[in-house]
Amino acid sequence: MHVVATAGHVDHGKSTLIKTLTGTDPDRLEEEKARGLTIDLGFAGTKLPSGRGVSFIDVPGHVRFLKNMLAGVGGVDACLFVVAATEGWKPQSEEHLRILSLLGIAHGVIALTKVGQADDDLVELAQMEIAERTEGTFLADAEIVPVDAIDGVGVAPLGEALDRLLEVTPTATDLKQPRLWIDRVFAAKGAGTVVTGTLTGGMLRVDDELVVLPGGHEVRVRALQSQYADRTKVGPGNRVAANLSGVSYDLLSRGDVLVRNGDWHVTRRVDASLQVLGSLDRPVTRRGAHLAYIGSGEHPVRVRVLGPDAIDPGVEGAVRFHLPVGLPLVPGDRFILRESGQGVTLGGGEILDVDPLVTAAKAKPDRDVDRVVRERGKVDVEHLRRLTGEHRAPTVGNWVVDPDMLTAEADRLRTEIADAGPLGLDLARVDNFGRAVLETLVDLVTDGGHVRSAATGDALAESDLVARFAADPFNPPDPEPGEQAEIRELIRRGDLVSQSGVVFAASAIDEAARVVARLLADQPDGITVADARDAWGTTRKFAIPLITRLDETGVTRRREDLRIAGPRLPKI
Repeated sequence: MHVVATAGHVDHGKSTLIKTLTGTDPDRLEEEKARGLTIDLGFAGTKLPSGRGVSFIDVPGHVRFLKNMLAGVGGVDACLFVVAATEGWKPQSEEHLRILSLLGIAHGVIALTKVGQADDDLVELAQMEIAERTEGTFLADAEIVPVDAIDGVGVAPLGEALDRLLEVTPTATDLKQPRLWIDRVFAAKGAGTVVTGTLTGGMLRVDDELVVLPGGHEVRVRALQSQYADRTKVGPGNRVAANLSGVSYDLLSRGDVLVRNGDWHVTRRVDASLQVLGSLDRPVTRRGAHLAYIGSGEHPVRVRVLGPDAIDPGVEGAVRFHLPVGLPLVPGDRFILRESGQGVTLGGGEILDVDPLVTAAKAKPDRDVDRVVRERGKVDVEHLRRLTGEHRAPTVGNWVVDPDMLTAEADRLRTEIADAGPLGLDLARVDNFGRAVLETLVDLVTDGGHVRSAATGDALAESDLVARFAADPFNPPDPEPGEQAEIRELIRRGDLVSQSGVVFAASAIDEAARVVARLLADQPDGITVADARDAWGTTRKFAIPLITRLDETGVTRRREDLRIAGPRLPKI
């Protein structure tokens, strides 16, 4: 499917031509029918001679309804540019062509309408003028098809020309990120809220859970229509009507956008390129009241020119927009900038950065993904996709990392390992990014929650801590403050045991069990803590933790104030 927008001056026959091509009158409003003037967007669709489907967006040609025209031409694939043979090229012909060019539309066919009301000389003059006016534009080599919609002259050749055009016009790409800029909202009897728009980015399905921005309304897709037929799913590049549950139609408006939650970076500040129209009589500065037309919406914006103070007519520069609401944008999105006070189109361009970090005085935006990573040092791959629209394989872990930051982080970690002491660096002190970097470094050993250089060997292999605690097993020494890390590691290895806040050599527990076994051999009805204490030659401070350990491990069992043999009492 392709979506084609009409363009051209008022009363040059755009709507009549669409009605003749499709059998559908795109003028749906009573006022439009009464005045014979297109005021708002109209929609129609048909099959071309090849069987290829096409949807038309019919836009108003009158200058007073330019904002409605701008709401319809975002996201289209090509244009049907209409010029009347009876009038030739007119002011809105010129403005529409500039707008289409600024929006990046690169394919079109020209319908020279009302040829039945003009003689051959007038038709020839109109064709010559069109060729002159479109020279150097994307319409320079476009087919010009003479047509008279009332008499049916040229309608079939125009359909064939559209077929040839769309054969070479790329279709929308499925990026798995659906985005529907809403251009119409209404309540359908018996159905509730319905929104329409041109779907880009990905597929919509019935029962999809979506969110409408900027309001944040969570909705579910109850039903879908495209090309006047019910669908269970619709791919990108199609006109879509979506019946939504979860929100009242009066809470939505043109310019809202339907997306999946979490798919997009929602932003209120963007850096962009701005091509200023050469016909403008003054440079673009931060002064003035500006309107940015993005998607199907009109948004008042604060403009900051990046670099110089102004961008002269005919020159491309960079600007920073501050939006009044958060929008789901990505580099490559196009916009039109107008001055609202005088109603003048200033220019247009594309979004370059949806989350600028550098101050406006130093910003030099572009679409380079490496720049985005470099400014941040590291970026999660999914966040990078939202920021740039591109997928990059992670450098380490889930991050794409700037080479300088990766080197600096590796150097920092090696320094911390060297300064950490014989056990190495405690991994509990390292964040997830640092752990991912550690996995890329060679000549390191991870053991017991610590990482150390392989060249240092096992720092505890020659430690005298175990021997110190085993020297007087039932009266162990108090640990020194600097020994805590080593003691924790020896406990993890099983060489030491911590019980009730007291540290013993593991061999002390075994020896304590053997002493108790000998006592119980002589006193099978049970022994007291004092009996065990005296046999161990220790104090109550150490006897209580020792007997508790034996109870917990099944060596002994408690019966009132006595200890009797447990299932794991050693044999003597």
